[in-house]
Amino acid sequence: MIKNKKIAVVIPAHNEEKMIGKVIETMPNFVDLIIVIDDASTDKTVKKASDAAKKFKKKTEIVVNKKNKGVGGAIVIGYYMAIAKKMDCTAVMAGDAQMDPAELKDIVLPIINNEAEYVKGNRLIHGKAWQMIPKVRYLGNSVLSLLTKISSGYWQVADSQTGYAAISLKALKEMDLGNLYKSYGFPNDMLVHLNLIRARIKEIPIKPVYYQNGKSGIRIWKVIPTISWLLIRRFFWRLKKKYIIEDFHPLVFFYLFSFILNFIGLYLLIRLFYILHLTGHIPPMNALALFFCLIMAPQFLFFAMWFDMDYNKDLKVK
Repeated sequence: MIKNKKIAVVIPAHNEEKMIGKVIETMPNFVDLIIVIDDASTDKTVKKASDAAKKFKKKTEIVVNKKNKGVGGAIVIGYYMAIAKKMDCTAVMAGDAQMDPAELKDIVLPIINNEAEYVKGNRLIHGKAWQMIPKVRYLGNSVLSLLTKISSGYWQVADSQTGYAAISLKALKEMDLGNLYKSYGFPNDMLVHLNLIRARIKEIPIKPVYYQNGKSGIRIWKVIPTISWLLIRRFFWRLKKKYIIEDFHPLVFFYLFSFILNFIGLYLLIRLFYILHLTGHIPPMNALALFFCLIMAPQFLFFAMWFDMDYNKDLKVK
């Protein structure tokens, strides 16, 4: 407890028998409740967690999923428990001990002080991030972070993929937790949902921690396309919910005109090369129309993004 505010930590764990004990052992004493969600582990994760909780006298509740629900699904179960327990602040830490417990206080304090509704760790601004984070994961993170900015409307959030985060009880109650993505795209989808309730977000610098000789267990070439498609769908969902249904904004037209002109431009480009192949000549009107689309489409797109940035600028806490 900090400043009379109850703090919970949700630990999603799947086959983490090697490190789950260390995570519980090193949990700071100000944490009132540790919620371990065992996501259908086939090893001794549950036993190791239970033994560590007893040995180090940490108040811990363990939930065992008989079927694997994915990291996002496990976290959501923990969130529901935190709501039921009326925890003022709920943080998430991985079960693999790759999140430094010494940084937890910095993560939860903005929630406790009512400075933000959601706090995320940011590994990318650490001075040695490029050296410490596996290169493939670093590049994949950068790509997904850019797409997440566009999809979520949180343009200033730099590290979308880190799961080290904390959220207020108020935000948890307002969110549609059942609609959150259940797999590795959970942190990205979380930001989209938070934007819809206009939650203030703050990023805290954290140190990247990696074991297994720095090798990532995530299949990055499978994850990137999957999460990218999720973000495309969520982008249009957010536009509809936020800028059409709840409060109409003209940026919708700018995005729409940009997409239409891009499609027309693609058609004109194909048509131009087709005619050039058949006749050996470039049709003047086709070329002029294509040139118009190439100029106007990005302008409409950049204006739409600028409107979105301006509309959401107050949601980023410095």
